[in-house]
Amino acid sequence: MPAIKEALMQKQGKVYIIGGGPGDPGLVTLRAVECLSRAQVVVYDYLVSREILNHAPAEARLIYVGKQGGDHSLSQDEINRVLVQEAMEGRVVARLKGGDPFIFGRGGEEALILAEHGIPFEIIPGISSAVAVPAYAGIPLTQREFTSTVAFVTGHEDPTKPESRLHWEHLAPLETLVFLMGVKNLPTITEKLMEHGKDPETPAILIRWGTTADQESLEGTLGTIASLARERGMTPPAIFVAGEVVGLRDKLAWFEKKPLFGKGIVITRPEGQAREFAGMLREKGARVTIFPVISIVPNENPDRLDEAIAAISTYQWIIFTSANSVRFFFERLRFLGKDLRELKGLRVATIGPATAAAIEAMGIRVDIVPDEYISEGVVKAFEGVNLKGAKILLPRAETARDVIPGELASRGASVDVITVYRTEGSGRDGSELTSLMNEGRVDVLTFTSPSTVKHCIEIIGGIEQIPSSVAIACIGPVTEAAARKAGLRVDIMQGPYDMKGFVSAIEEGLRKMR
Repeated sequence: MPAIKEALMQKQGKVYIIGGGPGDPGLVTLRAVECLSRAQVVVYDYLVSREILNHAPAEARLIYVGKQGGDHSLSQDEINRVLVQEAMEGRVVARLKGGDPFIFGRGGEEALILAEHGIPFEIIPGISSAVAVPAYAGIPLTQREFTSTVAFVTGHEDPTKPESRLHWEHLAPLETLVFLMGVKNLPTITEKLMEHGKDPETPAILIRWGTTADQESLEGTLGTIASLARERGMTPPAIFVAGEVVGLRDKLAWFEKKPLFGKGIVITRPEGQAREFAGMLREKGARVTIFPVISIVPNENPDRLDEAIAAISTYQWIIFTSANSVRFFFERLRFLGKDLRELKGLRVATIGPATAAAIEAMGIRVDIVPDEYISEGVVKAFEGVNLKGAKILLPRAETARDVIPGELASRGASVDVITVYRTEGSGRDGSELTSLMNEGRVDVLTFTSPSTVKHCIEIIGGIEQIPSSVAIACIGPVTEAAARKAGLRVDIMQGPYDMKGFVSAIEEGLRKMR
């Protein structure tokens, strides 16, 4: 028996019960990310941001156990069985819950089951929606001149309990009340509070999908909020707050005042290249959907690149026209057992600052960055440079314009154009994007290259799938030309041609369209 028990213990895994925060993926804790990165299995709820799941390893198995309204994908007993079974089979399990697992999150129930089975577990607290959602609505739950007490209350008690445990006579006198999961029971909640002496004129607010770009706030009084919510058709998930502190929202509301708040913006570039752009848009309050329509893959036949690298000392210049060309060139350089010393004496030009940053991050100085971040700008930047007899290496995409090699060759240079990568369709299901657009959740569809235009149209089944209400935004004149050639109406075209400028152009373009 001892040997069998020891064998089971060696096989046994561990469960991290993790609070995923209130909805904004930026509010997840560092400890949560650390534990998610170790997970072999992620068991997650409905209110967990999908972006948080990206912190789990790509090979991790995802198990959805969410509850939406009255619809439960798995009962609590079934969820408990999943956690126990996965851990007993030796796996590291991340049990990812919205908000904080111990604030009306049933995390305690799950921890007790694990403890009963002798399964190791850790609790990773999360930022509760009880405090985060009011903060994003501009409501401090405590304020010296208004309140010294605050209560957090469930608006949805266990239906199996014979009677309510809420002592309304004690709750009503408290200065700030926060009800979670209380939308369906809002009429009863407000009636009980007024019945026990709370002033019907007490400021009140219902905040739906708080801390996300879908945040919706409905203000009223304790006496009117239930009828207002019914008229608006407010549905879960929502937080209900009652107290004088709600009145501070007029001065302190900040999130909903962001310039792109609530605007649905789709990024079609590859996911690995979309993070900076997405971050800038979210900082402005946008609801960002990353829907990559292309994948970037290395050239299948690297022979010509290998020959160029072997003869690298014969070149005077190397020109990079994208961060992708930088990545694939240097990956091949390392694969061949070479390093940066091979580039000694070679001068470097890039098409723009983002590409230059990728080079300089490796400790290589860039000699030329044009003022205009397009091929014509690169050519113009070489004015005054004696290119007669110069040998130039141009590693680039399989499909690209010939402006640079053609113009520089006309000035006496010998330009070796080497394909280092190509673009292909991402394989995503276009119905995902068309559904979002038809549901009115897309305000702007962004394109950052001609290939994103081409493959997006192919994936969704034609330009007629794009509603007229969706604005088309392109970065740079080349992408704009490709979009117009495909039959699209371009509403926003940005310059200078970088992500920061693109975000500003989208903001300005939407402002003008209002």
